[in-house]
Amino acid sequence: MLPWAQYWAWMLCGVAVSEVTSLGCHSDLWSPAAGDFSLMAKRRGWAAQFAPLVGAGEAIGTLRSEIAECTGLSPEVRIYAGLHDSNAALLAARGFPEIAGQDATVLSTGTWFVAMRSGSGPAELADLPEARDCLINVDVAGKPVPSARFMGGRELELLGERIDRPGTAGLAEVLASGAMLLPSQASGSGPFPESAGSWTREPTDPAQRSAAATLYAALMADVSLELIGTQGTLLIEGRFAASEIFTRALANLHPEWRVLAIAGDADVSFGALRLMVPGLAPHAALTPIKPLDADINAYRALWRREIEMRESRNG
Repeated sequence: MLPWAQYWAWMLCGVAVSEVTSLGCHSDLWSPAAGDFSLMAKRRGWAAQFAPLVGAGEAIGTLRSEIAECTGLSPEVRIYAGLHDSNAALLAARGFPEIAGQDATVLSTGTWFVAMRSGSGPAELADLPEARDCLINVDVAGKPVPSARFMGGRELELLGERIDRPGTAGLAEVLASGAMLLPSQASGSGPFPESAGSWTREPTDPAQRSAAATLYAALMADVSLELIGTQGTLLIEGRFAASEIFTRALANLHPEWRVLAIAGDADVSFGALRLMVPGLAPHAALTPIKPLDADINAYRALWRREIEMRESRNG
């Protein structure tokens, strides 16, 4: 038995291994606290069926001859064990001195928005509400990482909105009118998994609709970040790091945080590269995020109150 990333390593070189970041995400196969297979995995006999454990940065073999032949690549190309994609984003972020060794949260944005709190000391499983899509990931060193997630990119796709762009067009009008989107467009995940998405007042203007959808993503991220106890520094990476309303809204809501963003050249692929060159420093610089000029705390309070009222009505 192989985790997904290591399946592809096996396809490329013929060597079967397992690795902790892959075992520790999206499954109940690994016990982050014990640093070992879970009791369930052992009791059912699955643990004994997994390929041997190695480190994510271990070179496990070279390219299969038949793949080298049909691709023109050298048969000496080394294949590494590899790691879970969100953990690769975390490893990339740890290449920055502002993040390495600090109490910092990395918010990786894409189809999933995954918040991973790094350097926060021992992670208490009991403090994370599983029913609100919080979990413990495991980093490349095998250490527990408090995490929370929601399907932000997918939700925006369902709405037909793009928020990964600069500018604040439509924001002032949305804040003035109180138009807002309530969770969740992708049910079964995120901090409000049982809620069905709806508008309190749906804007007809495209810019205002986009601004409201962007604020929705920011408010959902805000809840997830609070659930894992984010403090100190927040680094936003991925394609939504380019969204001015999204990033600046989070900076506005939490002036006590240092909010930073990074372009795509220090992302998942860079984290994977750091497996091979651990001391590799990123060429890109982190961008400090300036809070929105408009105070959106009242908008957030109204949004949360609307959710509470709806959940109360629905029992």
